[in-house]
Amino acid sequence: MHEILQYLKQHGERLDSEIANDTGIPLAKVRLDVSSLTASGELIMCHSIRFEKGKKSEGMLYRVAGYIPPISPGRKPKA
Repeated sequence: MHEILQYLKQHGERLDSEIANDTGIPLAKVRLDVSSLTASGELIMCHSIRFEKGKKSEGMLYRVAGYIPPISPGRKPKA
């Protein structure tokens, strides 16, 4: 479960299938782990529908609850 949390902190919000492909964890185990993380309030989940090249793909989108990623390096626009 901690591997999934670390992955989401590094890569931001991802679909469950993307988490499974990138971490090498089977999709069924990813869904089981994220359901317990969602129940404990560590992750936020939403149902997502995407259209890629005219094909509809549905999945569950996850992100870490209350996590704000660090500011990226480089110049910032002036106000």
